[in-house]
Amino acid sequence: MAVLARSAEVTRRYGDVVALDRVSLDIRAGELVGLLGPNGAGKSTLINLFVGLRRPTSGTVELFGGSPRDPLIRRHVGVTPQETGLPEVLRVAEIVDFVSAHFPDRVATPELLDRFGLGDLAKRQVGGLSGGQRRRLAVALAFAGRPKMVFLDEPTTGLDVEARRTLWDGVRSFHEEGGTVLLTSHYLEEIEALAQRVVVVGHGRVLADDTVQAVRDVVGVRRVSLVAGTLPELPGVLGVEHADGRTHLVTTDPDRLVVELVRSGTPFSGLEIRPTTLEEAFLAITSQETTSKETTSEETTSKESTHV
Repeated sequence: MAVLARSAEVTRRYGDVVALDRVSLDIRAGELVGLLGPNGAGKSTLINLFVGLRRPTSGTVELFGGSPRDPLIRRHVGVTPQETGLPEVLRVAEIVDFVSAHFPDRVATPELLDRFGLGDLAKRQVGGLSGGQRRRLAVALAFAGRPKMVFLDEPTTGLDVEARRTLWDGVRSFHEEGGTVLLTSHYLEEIEALAQRVVVVGHGRVLADDTVQAVRDVVGVRRVSLVAGTLPELPGVLGVEHADGRTHLVTTDPDRLVVELVRSGTPFSGLEIRPTTLEEAFLAITSQETTSKETTSEETTSKESTHV
């Protein structure tokens, strides 16, 4: 498949802050890619580089084989940033007409509004829309010019469950027709529901890049659930949650955890071990990365102290 967007060894700095650190990533035609990462991981910065709103400090970024800053190339792209300002006195249909007029091949306004559940709001002024309705309108505008590729940065922020699923259907419809999508989200079930490929970023670097299932498998994380009182300190625990009278432990080594639990003499019952969700895998990846960086820093400090 052809590569539509590519970053090669891209670094982006904001003063002393490194938002992206030598990131290389290819987005191929027809893919639906989910980009995951905590706040400050570099997700929005990467999208801004791909669509030409920012320049890399070093490295190269390509869009459809050319520069993302080329207006002719950007005609093939739709974008919904995290925050969108829309004129409050204009009506919904007027805004869609205005945006669509910038493209040689446009989607008819009624068709676009219906696709994203906005048909009944065509004559409503933007100032009278709820936050969720504005967000849906912002996402719909990304598809106005029949793009080949769309970048959606936190597209469902502020939406209720029904509105989110309506938006998901619109994104799926575009993808099924051959469109390419890169979306970021804090809703991990959203990535599971939509994406074929998952890219996890943290500390400005790519930590994982694979299918949803493969991301889970790579980290080898399991969820150990049991009923118990106060637990001792156990090895390999990445996260603890208490719910409905049960304790849930996310761990990289469930066998060792159970052995140590038995050795501790702590009474427990209802032991269950199962595969992780994407959320648990994501937490494990970012946790392991943080631990790795801290260990490297400590080793460097130790060596420097020894030399002194």
